[in-house]
Amino acid sequence: MKNNTEESKGRSERRRRPYTLWHYLLRYLWIFCWTILFRPSPRLLFCWRNFLLRCFGAKIGKSVRVEPSVRIEFPWKLTVGDYSSIDRGVWLYSLNNITLGRFVTVSMKSFLCTGTHDHQQVNMPLVTAPIIIGDNCWLAADVFVAPGVTIGTNTVIGCRSTVLKDMPADMVCGGYPCRTINTRLSRLC
Repeated sequence: MKNNTEESKGRSERRRRPYTLWHYLLRYLWIFCWTILFRPSPRLLFCWRNFLLRCFGAKIGKSVRVEPSVRIEFPWKLTVGDYSSIDRGVWLYSLNNITLGRFVTVSMKSFLCTGTHDHQQVNMPLVTAPIIIGDNCWLAADVFVAPGVTIGTNTVIGCRSTVLKDMPADMVCGGYPCRTINTRLSRLC
């Protein structure tokens, strides 16, 4: 009997909506604008896409380049520093805050994920944690960054890496799971 009670409780909690009605309305408005105004915009109209993101609460620095095919879940939880670039096919799953520093490059098809579910509980509640990418970082193609990860300043993450824990500053990192490979020269002499 106890098992049935826990199971029904888990089902009812899974049906519970995690957001307010206002949040859902804003989200659907963003999806509409992303579909009609953001995604079909010509590639060179970075200022237009930055304007749309700012209208939805994103904090976008100067000379930021966001490609039209970038998918952003909740733009109001996004901060991008000056002169940063987000390339084609990147997905910013911003259920929590995503912060990109200055001069950051997020290359093609990378996935920054701030949300997951607690599989240890019957109702598998949503668990979110912010992602912070320091200044002068480069995330090469097809990188996955897990919730709660901080990548230090001046760090390079190699292509197809899976970043499950914090990465230190001034390093070249890569692999599955991502680990430090070598130091990165911060200045050329």
